[in-house]
Amino acid sequence: MISVMISTRGRYALRMMLDLAMNQKEGYIALKDIAERQHVSKKYLEQIIPVLNRAKLLQTTRGYQGGYRLTKSPDSYTVWDILSATEGSMASVACLDQDENSCPYQEHCATLPVWEGLDKVVSEYLSGITLQDLLNQQESKAGNDSII
Repeated sequence: MISVMISTRGRYALRMMLDLAMNQKEGYIALKDIAERQHVSKKYLEQIIPVLNRAKLLQTTRGYQGGYRLTKSPDSYTVWDILSATEGSMASVACLDQDENSCPYQEHCATLPVWEGLDKVVSEYLSGITLQDLLNQQESKAGNDSII
């Protein structure tokens, strides 16, 4: 079985962004509240914040009412956007990890189309799912739980 491995960092970033989307009407959300709702270490989330900020996926404010919120509406964020920011490369093989494939065997590689196809399928699938889609899915489930 082929598997695309998403790190804990990527999974927690997605959960954090979805939590922000679920609670967006509250304005800026304190990190401790997200950590409590998601049963994730606040320290771990603190390591993810700079990555999401650099990718311009979050707005941050400091002070008494400080916290985090989404920069756009939930339907503007795809799972691909979030995972690409936190995971770095999402390439299935090292030779596709760069913008330009520098593998000396690429012209004779019989398996390269397989990996290119896999990357395309994963990219298209994850790009087709928005935070709003996940919110809608969560809302349609009975027993609305805050654990994502």
